[in-house]
Amino acid sequence: MSNSIYLVLDMMNDLVHTDGPNGKAAYGEQVRGRGVIEKTRLAIDKARAAGLRIGFVRVGFSPDYRECPPNSPIFSGARNNGIFKLGTWGTETHPALGQSPQDFDIVKHRVSPFYATSLEAILRAHGIQRIYCSGISTNAVVQATVRDGHDRDYEVVVLEDCCCALSAEEHESAMGNLKRFCKITSSADVVFE
Repeated sequence: MSNSIYLVLDMMNDLVHTDGPNGKAAYGEQVRGRGVIEKTRLAIDKARAAGLRIGFVRVGFSPDYRECPPNSPIFSGARNNGIFKLGTWGTETHPALGQSPQDFDIVKHRVSPFYATSLEAILRAHGIQRIYCSGISTNAVVQATVRDGHDRDYEVVVLEDCCCALSAEEHESAMGNLKRFCKITSSADVVFE
C-alpha cells in the first residue's frame, strides 16, 4: 500500500446532498456549480486505483449534542437546526462517493480532523507521510486539515476543484491562504503517489 491517504472532508448529506438542509442553500449551489460530488468521486476512484487508503471525515454529535461546544459560532447552528446528529442520514457520507467498508471513518466534534479523533493513530499505524484532501468547506475543515497536517510534518496536497465554501470569494480567499502550507492541484491533474 501507498504511504499516502486521501481524506474526504465533511462530504455529508446534511451539507452537500440536494435533499439536505445545506444542499438547498449556499453550500448546495457551490457544490453543484463546481461539480464537487462528481469530481470527488473521480478522485476517490483514481486514488483507489493508485493503492491509496481513503478516509472519510465527518462532523457529528450525539443526539443530545453533549460534544457540541455551546459557545461556538460555527457549531451553534447545528444544535439550533437539529443537524449533524450521528446515526442519522444527515451525517452519512453522500452516497455517490462510494464509501466502502475498508475505508476509514473518522468522526470529529470540532473543525479539525486531528482534534480528539482517531486520525493521528491511523496515520502512524500505516506509515502515512502524505495527505491528499478535499471537501467542504475550504475555509474551515480543509484549511484546518492543511494547517494541522503541515504542523505535524505531513506533506499535504489539496484537490482545489473538489472543495468549496459558501461563496466563490470565500473559497478563493481560503485557497490563497493555503498556498504557503501545501501543494495545490486538481482532480484531473493529481498524480496519487
